[in-house]
Amino acid sequence: MSMNRREFLQMLAVAAASGFALNSREALSASHAGSFYDLPSFGNVSLLHITDCHAQLMPIYFREPNVNIGLGVSHNKAPHLVGENLLKAFGIRPGTVEAYAFTSLDFEKAARTYGKVGGFAHLAGLVKKVRANRPGALLLDGGDTWQGSATALWTNGQDMVDACKLLGVDIMTGHWEFTLGAERVKQIVDNDFKGKVDFLAQNIKTNDFGDQVFQPYVIKRMNGIPVAIIGQAFPYTPIANPRYMTPDWSFGIQDDNMQKMVNEARAKGAQVVVVLSHNGMDVDLKMASRVTGIDAILGGHTHDGMPAPSIVKNASGQTLVTNAGSNGKFLGVLDFDVKNGKVAGFKYKLLPVFANLIEPDAEMAGLIKKVRAPYEAKLAEKLAVTEGTLYRRGNFNGTFDQLILDALMEVKGADAAFSPGFRWGTSLLPGDTITMENVMDQTAITYPYTTLTEMSGMMIKDIMEDVCDNLFNADPYKQQGGDMVRVGGISYTCDLRQGFGKRINNMVMKGKPLDPNKKYKVAGWAPVAEGATGEPVWDVVASYLRDKKVITPRKLNLPKLIGVEGNAGIA
Repeated sequence: MSMNRREFLQMLAVAAASGFALNSREALSASHAGSFYDLPSFGNVSLLHITDCHAQLMPIYFREPNVNIGLGVSHNKAPHLVGENLLKAFGIRPGTVEAYAFTSLDFEKAARTYGKVGGFAHLAGLVKKVRANRPGALLLDGGDTWQGSATALWTNGQDMVDACKLLGVDIMTGHWEFTLGAERVKQIVDNDFKGKVDFLAQNIKTNDFGDQVFQPYVIKRMNGIPVAIIGQAFPYTPIANPRYMTPDWSFGIQDDNMQKMVNEARAKGAQVVVVLSHNGMDVDLKMASRVTGIDAILGGHTHDGMPAPSIVKNASGQTLVTNAGSNGKFLGVLDFDVKNGKVAGFKYKLLPVFANLIEPDAEMAGLIKKVRAPYEAKLAEKLAVTEGTLYRRGNFNGTFDQLILDALMEVKGADAAFSPGFRWGTSLLPGDTITMENVMDQTAITYPYTTLTEMSGMMIKDIMEDVCDNLFNADPYKQQGGDMVRVGGISYTCDLRQGFGKRINNMVMKGKPLDPNKKYKVAGWAPVAEGATGEPVWDVVASYLRDKKVITPRKLNLPKLIGVEGNAGIA
């Protein structure tokens, strides 16, 4: 049940009076209508940025990670800061509404105090407010937009395409979009987006002749200033997702081609060059150090809500690197002051989208209602009640992932289970009803098949080592940006000081060491191989929930971590 702004302000006052750490400045700003979102304009070029909304049209709860470990060059640096370490680094006071937005600290208490985040009707209201004093501001969408919800899956992405056009998205790049298949993506780009939204990707080419599949960049004039936006789609799409969905396209980071595009845009008169990226933040930071002439990289993929940009020095100056969170929870606003043909100054603000503080846009609310109407009964099916918080984010496991693992093992009769380290997925509070929509928020993909496979102990270890290397390889260009595969039924240690093949040790199942030569039954879902079949994972989880009716707090199966003392990525 949503509350209006007046009720929310009253509740903030009550929260402050009852000792919730709500400082007086916060209460004061809340009592002045709209002041939380009063963002004075600056300079003459403005870019608004959303990314990784994962098709969440409605306001949701979303718990930020308490484990986001950085190693090597990323050690104790953004984006690998969580909890109090993040607050300290960015000068955010504990117990405030901003602390709720950017960390998982006191999550249940803060969520009950401040309410839900995101929702496209509220986002639309905020976009209009911010655009009002920024003439010509461009709205950039970093991708992972057409996937992540039941309605996006059931409408083949059409609900999100229509919502993004209404939101006023000008430019977009992609990743999970490609799991709708190459034909569907081209259909949307060539028809729905024609003349309205530029879909950009400098790093997607045809396999045969190496032709650009999409426009690499566009140059737009803002207040008379030519601004180039270059698109960078997720480089590892054919590895992280099924190859057969984009069989004729090649991906990759493609630094050299990026440099060529930057130089070309500059030669055509661009005074500002920005990359709209879906690389993941660590990859963006490395790219910013290697490719020159980029003023800013507006990044996505790793879902990092970063309150301020990282400034990366390179051979010809500096590049700002940002990442704007996920699930419709944030709107990034980057203002440049351009003088004498180049950037002379900037201001950046990552605005949390608090559903209780923003008046929903009526037209967007109408579209969302219309989109959801045919599916309401299916979405609202009550499956069970949760006694604990359910969430996904975290390098090694989340409580909703644990629930999926528990369901797979029980329903499939497996010794162990694997669940992908996806970073999308909404959160639920203790006492909440788990609906079919909530299950779909964790599982809505175009290859949802569940599997039961006989694997040797050696094979299980090899899979875990491989995924662990994707996450913790010392070279960001060899990281693929997901979290660690979630593991059910097997305890293990993970030594992050080691290299490939040596991190996963002391594997134990049911009190006995895992035998490298013995065969075990392992359940899983989301196979990337062509021709896979099996019961959709949402049906497996839903049947488990219907059977249990009450879901007790999940005990997380987490590895014992070695070599992480003093790591600011662990709360």
